[in-house]
Amino acid sequence: MACISLSRLCLLSCLVVMAIFTGCAQKQRQPVAAVKPLCMVNMDKVEFMKVAEDVLTKMYFAIEKADTDSGVLRTRPLSGAQFFELWRSDNAGGFNTAEANLSSIRRTAELQVSEEAGGQLCVACRVLTERLDIPEQKDVTSSGRAYTLFSRSGQSIQEIKLNKEQEAKMAWIDMGRDAQLETRILSRIENRIANRKQASASQNTDKSETTRSKS
Repeated sequence: MACISLSRLCLLSCLVVMAIFTGCAQKQRQPVAAVKPLCMVNMDKVEFMKVAEDVLTKMYFAIEKADTDSGVLRTRPLSGAQFFELWRSDNAGGFNTAEANLSSIRRTAELQVSEEAGGQLCVACRVLTERLDIPEQKDVTSSGRAYTLFSRSGQSIQEIKLNKEQEAKMAWIDMGRDAQLETRILSRIENRIANRKQASASQNTDKSETTRSKS
């Protein structure tokens, strides 16, 4: 009896979650202001790039290109996190979460690091969002529609089983930039650098105190 109640509770929870996603997805993508680059002083470019790469990797992005000389860091497309993948953070905001759960979404992040006047290093972030357009099979009833497409999601990849006709006609459609995810990525880079500086300052303080105590 307890197992049956638990199963019903899980099913009800899933239905509630999907209902929320559906409501969010009915809203149109709102235009957003351009995300300002993150600029910092007294930073080594190589270290800056390593921090940025580490942030993207921990968000399950796979790095496609990392060129320190040109300051370019680009990822491979990453399929949007599903509602049960609680460990992931690439869906920023309710609309983007709903979009990733109701459609096949992938995002590609690109960072451009440049040296500015005054010894500043600035990083601009651009996240491109694409939606997979897949034609439905012909002569499929509404009750059987859910079984025409098999999808299995993992930590960094979403596998989809299609027939030959669907494979021939499917295409990725440009959905524009994801400014909320761009902001999240830059914020994490800034926080990571601030934590490093704080840890380095703490270590220098400890070394100075040790040197004074010995003298």
